Amino acid sequence: MRTLIFSLLFVQALSAFAQDTQIHISQEQINNLDIKVAQLNVSRQIPLFYAPGKVVVPADREVLVSSSQPGLVTQLPVNIGDKVHKGQLLAQLHSPELVGLQQAFLTAGSELNLSSLERSRDQKLLQEGVIAERRWQETQMLHSSKSAKADEARQLLLLAGMSAAEIKSLGQNHKLDNRLNIHSPIDGVVLERLTSLGARLDVQAPLYRIADLSELWLEINIPQERLSGIRLGDSVRLEGSEITARISLLGQSVNRDNQTVLGRAMIDGAADGLRVGQNVNVQIMQNSIQTGFIVPNTAIAQNEGHAYVFVRNQDGFAVTEVTVTGKQDANSLISGPLSGSERIAIKGAVALKANWLGLGGGE
Repeated sequence: MRTLIFSLLFVQALSAFAQDTQIHISQEQINNLDIKVAQLNVSRQIPLFYAPGKVVVPADREVLVSSSQPGLVTQLPVNIGDKVHKGQLLAQLHSPELVGLQQAFLTAGSELNLSSLERSRDQKLLQEGVIAERRWQETQMLHSSKSAKADEARQLLLLAGMSAAEIKSLGQNHKLDNRLNIHSPIDGVVLERLTSLGARLDVQAPLYRIADLSELWLEINIPQERLSGIRLGDSVRLEGSEITARISLLGQSVNRDNQTVLGRAMIDGAADGLRVGQNVNVQIMQNSIQTGFIVPNTAIAQNEGHAYVFVRNQDGFAVTEVTVTGKQDANSLISGPLSGSERIAIKGAVALKANWLGLGGGE
């Protein structure tokens, strides 16, 4: 009977202490108990859940470099992971077909020059009345045909991979060259090499996969039962990293194998440390109208199913009940009667709780 009465009195004492929302404690005691305080960190984001994701490159920022003509690979000066600039040499091929295109270009150029001379001659004869108008029209049509043929031959060389400067040089020195230089069409990073030195390639055979990594996306597998709680614009945080992203697309179909919906998130700013194809774990954060505060888990004291933080004031600490709305690693998101200007105990909450409940130390 005495034991029961003692227990009831103890519970009543704890309740009485719990009703006292002010802990009177001196600065010397605070120092002795190694209690640390810090400013509240305002946040309007609620952690929802974790989900697996993968780092990908937007499709419009990736290119597949291929051989524009059949040939033998003689040079591959760049490797996987190398950064390349637009116009940089990626590969060199020996291509007999390229020689044929060059010869056709030179022939078309010679015929155009000859046609131009005839055109100038007939124009002068027409002015002198020596030839009829019909003869002049036939000369004009022939010249237009030769000009179109020369332009076609030039375009074929451009499609074959020769630059405008190389074509100009060919037209001046008439020197045929079976070396086909393949250049990078963009600034980027080599993600994959698809051929090897000495390989004989057909036309349009793949050589390299190159991507501009200035913008990366996350493809996230979102459980379909959690989809209703997600909105476009919600924030995404990579576990163990400061990198963030924002939901830009929610898929319209469900994966039959794992019953997830594809979510796409655009990474904010630089994505240092991430690699294309890397599997990551992300936490989806939802924007909230209500202001919350991010605090260390060590700042929160639990008592009878309620959560409390200790707000510093001139007399010591005010015991303030809060609601924990989410957790993220070593931190929690709380809400309650706080303005954001308060300073709370982030270390030593155990000692303050013991003082508050009159336990004399220890939890």
